[in-house]
Amino acid sequence: MKSRSQLMSPRVAALVLLLGFTGFYTFVLGSPRANLPRQDPEASGVNGINGVKGEGNSKDAADAIGKSQTLAHCLGFGAALLALAKSFAKAVPLRGKRGQAVRSTPSSGFGGLWRSGPLSSGGSSFLGSSMAGSVTVAAPTAPKRGALSSMTMMFERFNEKAIKSVMLAQEESRRLNHNFVDVEMLLVGVIAENSSIAAKVMRKMGVQLKDVKRIIQEQLGQGEGPVKVEIPFTPEAKQILENCVAEAQSLNSNAIDTAHILLALCKDPSGKIQKCLEKLNVDAKKIPEEIIKELQDKDEKVAATQQAKGGPGGKNATLEEFGRDLTKAAAEGMMDPLVGREAEIERTIQILARRQKNNPVLIGEPGVGKTAIAEGLAYKIATSDVPEMLEGKRIVQLDLAMLLAGTKYRGEFEERLKNVIKEVLDSERNIILMIDEIHTLVGAGGTGDGGGGGAIDAANIMKPALSRGELQVIGATTNEEYRKYVEKDKALERRFQPVKVPEPTVEETVQILKGLARKYEAHHKLRYSEEALEACVKLASQYVQDRYLPDKAIDVMDETGARVQLRQNADIPQEAFEAKKELREMEAKKEDAVRAQNYEEAGKCKEEEIKLKKKIRKLIKEAEERPEEPEPTTAGAVQAASAAPVVQETTTVVEEEEEEFVEEIPVVLEADVAQVVSKWTGVPVEKVSSDESARLVQLEEILHDRVIGQEEAVTAVAKAVRRARSGLKNPNRPIASFIFCGPTGVGKTELCKALSAAYFGKEDSMIRLDMSEFMERHTVSKLIGSPPGYVGYDEESQLTDGVRRRPYSLVLFDEVEKAHPDVFNLCLQILEDGRLTDSKGRTVSFKNTLIIMTSNVGAKNIEKGLLGGGGLGFSGLEDDVDTSSYQRLKTVVHDELKNFFRPEFLNRLDEIIVFKSLNKQEVAQIAELEFKKVFKLTTEKGIKLLLTDRFKVKVVDEGFNPVYGARPLRRAITRLLEDQLAESFLEMPATEGENVIVDLDNDAQVRVLRQQEEPELNGQSTESESTPTKVAEPTAA
Repeated sequence: MKSRSQLMSPRVAALVLLLGFTGFYTFVLGSPRANLPRQDPEASGVNGINGVKGEGNSKDAADAIGKSQTLAHCLGFGAALLALAKSFAKAVPLRGKRGQAVRSTPSSGFGGLWRSGPLSSGGSSFLGSSMAGSVTVAAPTAPKRGALSSMTMMFERFNEKAIKSVMLAQEESRRLNHNFVDVEMLLVGVIAENSSIAAKVMRKMGVQLKDVKRIIQEQLGQGEGPVKVEIPFTPEAKQILENCVAEAQSLNSNAIDTAHILLALCKDPSGKIQKCLEKLNVDAKKIPEEIIKELQDKDEKVAATQQAKGGPGGKNATLEEFGRDLTKAAAEGMMDPLVGREAEIERTIQILARRQKNNPVLIGEPGVGKTAIAEGLAYKIATSDVPEMLEGKRIVQLDLAMLLAGTKYRGEFEERLKNVIKEVLDSERNIILMIDEIHTLVGAGGTGDGGGGGAIDAANIMKPALSRGELQVIGATTNEEYRKYVEKDKALERRFQPVKVPEPTVEETVQILKGLARKYEAHHKLRYSEEALEACVKLASQYVQDRYLPDKAIDVMDETGARVQLRQNADIPQEAFEAKKELREMEAKKEDAVRAQNYEEAGKCKEEEIKLKKKIRKLIKEAEERPEEPEPTTAGAVQAASAAPVVQETTTVVEEEEEEFVEEIPVVLEADVAQVVSKWTGVPVEKVSSDESARLVQLEEILHDRVIGQEEAVTAVAKAVRRARSGLKNPNRPIASFIFCGPTGVGKTELCKALSAAYFGKEDSMIRLDMSEFMERHTVSKLIGSPPGYVGYDEESQLTDGVRRRPYSLVLFDEVEKAHPDVFNLCLQILEDGRLTDSKGRTVSFKNTLIIMTSNVGAKNIEKGLLGGGGLGFSGLEDDVDTSSYQRLKTVVHDELKNFFRPEFLNRLDEIIVFKSLNKQEVAQIAELEFKKVFKLTTEKGIKLLLTDRFKVKVVDEGFNPVYGARPLRRAITRLLEDQLAESFLEMPATEGENVIVDLDNDAQVRVLRQQEEPELNGQSTESESTPTKVAEPTAA
């Protein structure tokens, strides 16, 4: 016993050293259980590639391991190396009968301990779910101590994939009932480890695992008898494994990979591998070339990663964690190209070339492309299109938010920032930091009085390095934030050199969009027409006023592409849509069959794919050829048709010989862009995209549908709108500005409502301000907002915020003469420049608003003239006013306006429009419009209302008043019609389908007749008869 214990002591010591090394290896690389995929044992063979079924895979066993899991990993990996070394050391010198080794001595060494001991739990997994199945394939026979030690040291150099490939080779031997591992099994193991470089190379050469297994089974045949659990390597296999060490050394690799094993197999002295590859029609001489190429690509990726981290060992770990290398991203083509901005980039390079204070800060409005300039500079560095002093430098974008996140304790943020500065300094001025929103440096990390006090912010930490020129920073911020934060800190401001970034022009933005179009086309799978790109810029510039180019134009282009692509899918017939879903499912099923090497099933799926594609093409073609149902040709339909987007043009890929479905590439048109802009701004599509000339020519008729009379006023408004829409107006002024004067109740406000509905698409597109609310000086602040420090500063202003929300609207200043004179001072810059700055410093554009002011100035003189005492040329209460009288009326009103308003105010108006008083005929037409409103209410209740002519005459007679306009008529209709109907319906509720007649009796009193059937009213009327001679039925009821 004593001699045996002495004999075992060195082995125990060697095992302890081995397990210590493997423990360190496991802790460094992490748990193999977490890094390697699990594999179902039933899907990989008899007992599974990565483990056997049983307790090793049970969840309860895994949970029982608990905190011992890491130690089990260490022991498992060490056991695997030791078992492989013993199997390797035991060579099979001769072969007897096929599949039988001449000499095979079983042993119950460490492999037996593994199988029977507590380490066989599923918790000690390696290369899959369990190590037990992998280790049991080894057949260790107690070799000499020196041989075992050298074999173990050799396998320690194998990486995980190489070890797994060797174990898969042993598994292949078991599948063929062979008691040895030969070179052919090593080839199977290398290919079966499909995530390795060797497997990738063999796939590129067209080699499939299924074919290799078939050929090897033909060469070696199926073994006879039971397979022993201990499977050694043949001398040829042992020689291959020794040669792969030399291959790794020749390629300056410390670790042995599957690629080195495959290189050694290609140089197999026995010629077995060459024979197998010949049957696979693979040239063994080309395999080493492909392997070398793959290894070089891998080395380049590793080198690039190390360079991005500042070299081996994670030299720039903090920058790698909290920054983004713009130069690397530009070199990999992951950034959008920069078009234009040569002057800004040249100025930035010039500042970077300075010896001290070489820190440019890009200042401009949001969306003008400040960050894009920094990215463009990174692209120039990546392509060596910069001066020599910038060649080889890296621009790293630092994320201050990430740098600050998670710093719970005082000093953590400062430590991170100091590490960033140190890494930049260690790079020997090879790194340029790019900090977007650089104003956030001020106060970042400073705890202030509430956090203990004394902590300094990021700006103060960076100041010394910035002033010495050791740290180069490119900043970007807006004008407002630079003034608010950076300019206040004079010490920080003097360390940066400002670079102004203006908003690009329309022409420059068009070129920018043309440069970006290709990437957006690839994303949305469509094509932008040149007209659409120009429309994106022009419409965004004209109608999206609260944002800046090129940002808003790019957003319009992006959203238009998304809209067209979604509409393209929506236009597909439902049957074709269902067929497309079946097609996607069939494609996925085919891919699964190919991965499972079930080529027969994959072929069937391919045939189904072709049938489905033909079906989809046929359904889409039938839908396109199907005639559309004609729509009613109403005025609204004509306008909608003129504004409808043009039918999508498509470019079709040429069909291949095989009849397959060909996807149509939609083309984005100008009409599509107009639809998106209309969704953004609320302007109807036809107001943006269609040719409005025909509709504008008929604008008088559209307005007269609601406004009766006032020919001069309606004509003047229509002409001004036509001038504005034809582009013959100052682009920096509103669409038009009018002041409506005249008697009360003649249609001034109604014309505003009609104009809003006709021009802006809906009546509520009007911002109405009752100027009687602004009679005091301090109430002017309600228009633009209260100044800072005053009550109401945070509240919305009635004028500027209303126009900001609805930039396309009619602004009505009602009863403008009642406002304080300071209001007119605000109106001066609106009427002249089309802009107004609110109390928060925001400039609001009025360039697309229609401004109308109503006034009763001169109303008293008009009233005197109408009553015959004003000396204006009216002869009493006449129904008509001739042209000369109207001209004298205009003269009087203009004189009154000049006395009330200042000349600079009146001079900025497009036109002063004087409304005439209404005559009786016009009042009768207005009465018809009011009757239609009553007809609409009764029709909704299922009642047919009939009015006789003499009743209408009575209403007009009582409602006519040339001084007060149409408002007395409205009161007459309420009294004579609506009140009478209400009383009748309350006395006897109306039933659906009932006819209600409103007439006059012999005493000229209103009476309401009700009957279920429509009466025949064809008799002649006399003064004594109450039966009407004619019934006026509502035409719009």
